[in-house]
Amino acid sequence: MKFTVFFSILILLSIQISAQTAYEPVTKFDPGRDPSKDLQTAMTEAQKTGKNILLDVGGEWCIWCHRIDAFIEGHEDINNFIQANYVVMKVNFSSDNKNEDFLSKYPVIPGYPHFFVLDPDGKLLHSQDTGKLEEGKDYNPQKFMAFLEVWAPKKD
Repeated sequence: MKFTVFFSILILLSIQISAQTAYEPVTKFDPGRDPSKDLQTAMTEAQKTGKNILLDVGGEWCIWCHRIDAFIEGHEDINNFIQANYVVMKVNFSSDNKNEDFLSKYPVIPGYPHFFVLDPDGKLLHSQDTGKLEEGKDYNPQKFMAFLEVWAPKKD
């Protein structure tokens, strides 16, 4: 009996500890976040999981940033592909915080939202103008998936 109680407590503690250390992606553009620290966390997760990093640069002010989020959520195949192949990290660009020091390490951004694809070590692989993925007032599912597939990590 004592062994069972002890074993149950041990399992609960290990679940709680692993839940505390699990990677939690940022789901909003937050001017108060430190993208350098967020990138270190994303790199650790990407190295652990064999995924690439998808930097999503934009702001809460940006209608197309909200459209791209809704588009991804509304396309299960695209959402699942992103979850399986990328660690997503949002980087705020707004009048409150342009994150100029962080973003100066990457190519100039022509408009928002904008994606940068990084390898698990943080090396830039691709700069993606998301305007090229648009169709009307939304995004084109075939173009979007083609972009994701090209820059996903190569599976052995």
